[in-house]
Amino acid sequence: MAAGKLEIKARIRSVESTKKITKAMQLVATSKLKKQKQYMEENREYAHYLKETVQEILSSIEHSRHPYLQKQEGKPYTIVFTSDMGLCGGYNANIFRMLQQEIGNEGDFVIIGARGAGWIHNKDFHVTQVETDLEEDCYSELAGVADHALELYRKQEISQIRILYTHFVNSVTFEPKLVTLLPVEKEEREKTTTAETIFEPAGDRILDTLVPMYVRSLLYSYFLETKTSEQASRRMAMESATDNAEELKETLELQFNQARQAAITQEITEIVGGVNAME
Repeated sequence: MAAGKLEIKARIRSVESTKKITKAMQLVATSKLKKQKQYMEENREYAHYLKETVQEILSSIEHSRHPYLQKQEGKPYTIVFTSDMGLCGGYNANIFRMLQQEIGNEGDFVIIGARGAGWIHNKDFHVTQVETDLEEDCYSELAGVADHALELYRKQEISQIRILYTHFVNSVTFEPKLVTLLPVEKEEREKTTTAETIFEPAGDRILDTLVPMYVRSLLYSYFLETKTSEQASRRMAMESATDNAEELKETLELQFNQARQAAITQEITEIVGGVNAME
């Protein structure tokens, strides 16, 4: 019985240590989430208006044969965002599931994040580039990734540029999403009676500069959204782990008290039995 109590006590100490770690990680993730969300929201507004500008320009151009707008034959080029660290719930698993079940291994892949690089290493995917340990101020690194993809597209070596990332809905909801950056598709827009905007340079020439800017900016915007989703997922995972540790601790403490009471009862019974035997 004593050995059983010692074992339960050791488990309680182990659970308490685990709880302290998960609680600390939860607080860190909460702090990072707040900071990351601010970065994302500031950039999201810029990306939104950039997309609106591109669509406004496209609506003013008729019958354009610009290569950035034309569908091409060939293989797709997919940029996949994952995390560099673990302990973030189903965050990476959802990306991997969508990659395997819905997208497949056709074309070339760029993997952003150490977890994605490790997962895809021994699988049948053609990975052309891997980037890890990127921070919030990694615009230049992602711009390099975008410029390389744009060069391949201009040479007609790839048919489209796609991004697989985690879309941030709110602090408890985030989902994997696949978007196509090139070719740029013209959205249907309602005609308005407002004055027409004049763009310089006119016609297709403005797309030579604007579309690369559009691709770089959206790639960075989706990266920030992915990082925000990662911190939100890690916060939820650590909160759940902390709650589970507290429940397990309470269960073990109940078992310890029951074992202690049983030991006390047994000792009393033995003492009473010994006294009765002496009479």
